[in-house]
Amino acid sequence: MCLGIPGRVVEIVEGYADQLALVDVEGARRRINVGMLDSPPAAGDWVLLHMGFAMEIIDETKAAEALSGLEMMGSGARETEDAEQPRVRRRFEVRGVVQGVGFRPFVYVTAAELALTGSVANTGSGVVAEVEGDADAVAEFGRRLQADPPPLAVVESVAVTEQPPTGGAEFVIAASSTSDRVRTLVSPDTATCRDCLAELRDPADRRHRHPFITCTHCGPRFTIVTGMPYDRAATTMAAFDMCDDCRAEYDDPRDRRFHAQPIACHACGPRLELVGGQGETLGHGDQALRAARQLLAGGKIVAIKGLGGYHLACDARDEAAVTELRRRKQRGGKPFAVMVADLDVAEELVTLDDDERDLLGGSRKPIVLLPRRTPAAGTGVAAAVAPGNPDLGVLLPYTPLHVLLFGIGDDTPGPDALVMTSGNRSGEPIVTDDASALTELAPLADAWLRHDRPIQVPCDDSVSRFVAGAELPLRRSRGYAPLPLALPFDIPPLLASGADLKNTCALGEGGYAWVSQHIGDMDDLSTVDALTRTAAQLGLLTGVEPEQLVADAHPGYRSGAWARAHAKGRAVRTVQHHHAHIAAVLGEHGVGPGERVIGFAYDGTGHGPDGAVWGGETLIADYKSYRRAAHLAYVPLAGGDASVLRPYRMALAQLYAAKIPWDEKLPAVAACPAKERDVLAHQFATDFGCVPTSSMGRLFDAVASLAGVRHEVAYEAEAAIALEGLARSASGEAAGTPYDFGVLAGRDVGEPVVADAAPVIRAVVSDVRAGVPPELIAARFHAAVAALTVDLAELFRHRTGLGVVALGGGVFQNAVLLEETQRALRARDFTVLRPRLLPPNDGGIALGQLLIAASG
Repeated sequence: MCLGIPGRVVEIVEGYADQLALVDVEGARRRINVGMLDSPPAAGDWVLLHMGFAMEIIDETKAAEALSGLEMMGSGARETEDAEQPRVRRRFEVRGVVQGVGFRPFVYVTAAELALTGSVANTGSGVVAEVEGDADAVAEFGRRLQADPPPLAVVESVAVTEQPPTGGAEFVIAASSTSDRVRTLVSPDTATCRDCLAELRDPADRRHRHPFITCTHCGPRFTIVTGMPYDRAATTMAAFDMCDDCRAEYDDPRDRRFHAQPIACHACGPRLELVGGQGETLGHGDQALRAARQLLAGGKIVAIKGLGGYHLACDARDEAAVTELRRRKQRGGKPFAVMVADLDVAEELVTLDDDERDLLGGSRKPIVLLPRRTPAAGTGVAAAVAPGNPDLGVLLPYTPLHVLLFGIGDDTPGPDALVMTSGNRSGEPIVTDDASALTELAPLADAWLRHDRPIQVPCDDSVSRFVAGAELPLRRSRGYAPLPLALPFDIPPLLASGADLKNTCALGEGGYAWVSQHIGDMDDLSTVDALTRTAAQLGLLTGVEPEQLVADAHPGYRSGAWARAHAKGRAVRTVQHHHAHIAAVLGEHGVGPGERVIGFAYDGTGHGPDGAVWGGETLIADYKSYRRAAHLAYVPLAGGDASVLRPYRMALAQLYAAKIPWDEKLPAVAACPAKERDVLAHQFATDFGCVPTSSMGRLFDAVASLAGVRHEVAYEAEAAIALEGLARSASGEAAGTPYDFGVLAGRDVGEPVVADAAPVIRAVVSDVRAGVPPELIAARFHAAVAALTVDLAELFRHRTGLGVVALGGGVFQNAVLLEETQRALRARDFTVLRPRLLPPNDGGIALGQLLIAASG
């Protein structure tokens, strides 16, 4: 028995879920926390008290013995335990991801445990709690706010102010306040938690097989928000009145669904429906799921309404079904993602290490790019899923609907691997509206599995991979957006419109930036409209009212035109593309203002101030300015997009620049029709219709074509992806000595160093003629680019004294290149900054735009 004071329970205090009791201690009545007892005491029970808590229930004899013991020890211990502490009241203003994640229930239960009175409420800025009680208990409350928040919460700051005590006998969850300026951090949508999955599979649970099961630890958040603060009335669940059972859980502080805004059940929640190709209803609830599973097993394509939009799904092992989906969607050779029933199926299809398993199965559940296994006969996914691609994009079910679609319990088995691709026509944003889905997806789908909970915010699946010890995001969307990024310095209110490929926008003010979910390529009016809606939604959630807009310096970018069209008299600052790439990496690593780095920006395209297409750049840069220290030697880019989609054109451009004759025995030359060859020869000789380019991405395309890997592509970087896969398959020893770039100093002081690819092209041609396998050519080329990067870093460390290197741009999505470059730089004692929170491609560029614009 611990040292304590005996007291007799007068009554259980209402409103605290049996956690608080009024106890008589020698004639003085005190409120005591009884939550540590196995069961609540009854009126008249004796309890042993210690530091404001009832530690155990005792009988009257033991109570007398305890009191006698204290008297024998003297009054000191008793006075210490029983002395009235000064009563204090404090206001805690909590900012961060604290709405929609069970934060108010957590505050309520914490206050009850500590016998505190007061209130908690959502506000436009986060959560505000006022608590009153003993000084030690109030201090402990403040500690727990920051040290023990709910699993999905992110506490960014807690402002504490003293308040005059007002008394009171209870702690309440007050109505949300909308009077102050909106500025809070909304949680992303998260995958179904283990507890909910267990209930989903439990026949005895009232939510058994409920397709929309959720709690405070999981489920939709960002995609259902219609306003702030985050309460049920400000979500698309507002139209669903809670049944009595759900209301009881919602109001019970001891329940996992206490104030869980998307709470629902079979009786009161959204309803599942399967609609056929003629608009007819084929079933509801379980019947809809069974029928959809049968359609998928029969080779049909089903449009499935998810968290952030519709997916198009088919059996990933059915060659005919996948080929038909590819034909209907006009997908070309672009790979599909595959959702698998569980981790065991994933292990059958791809290789995973522990970090990749954690990424695949975590609460965000992105699509993870993973190396494919060589399948045994009759296993694996259809060849049409990811033709010619060394990796497979795999994801696990992240909603209860997905889990039920694969089947649980005694369900008739369906496909264990489903193609799960965005429900849209090629080049357009993901479809979210039910009526639009029936019309826009009619040429693509055979049936629609949908529900009646509206999607407020479109949000595609995120795509990621794990490279060189850290996650490398490739598309930041569901599960990640709209989490804010802490900035290394305060910025004024700004809106950045991003770039034209893989567009995202960003709002920033003070110490935070909010980068939007993936929007898409700005080559369709509907995507431009999606940018408008996304910027407005971010403004609603953050309360940022931008004083200035920021855009890419490319004069022809639609994102820049959008910024100018929406300026409404505000200034529009333009930012150089590759400077923004480097600034984004500096920002996510917290590099301070004025700190310069050696930045390598490797990508496919970006407008240079000299009118050239940049893309193989070495910059000495901070946020405020940059100097172009080195770049790849210019070669002619003829016809713009034509050369992007036909890598053989870039191969011929590199051969021309290296003064190598166009020998038809070279695969790239043979791939180019004779008439087109004649036109290119004229263009290169006269510069007609040509723009000089230093693009590293286009150099990868050229080498892929020279090696006979890809001569034409259906999507950007397809040739480079194939080349990366070949390089990965070649062992380091077998690859031998890497190719060498020529490094040419500028003719005048201050002129950029030029990295000449001609020696590399000559070596590649020599290897091709010698019959060297494409795998070795690919490995030697990757090693050459990594070695060039290290050599240039060494050169500019010698010239500037800088020892920090930043790697940015879409070429660094290449895992082989990133890993080789990072390892080699660290071996030379460089500090290497690489993307971890945002994609290295143009999906992360909006952050860099904000930081550059804020730096003057």
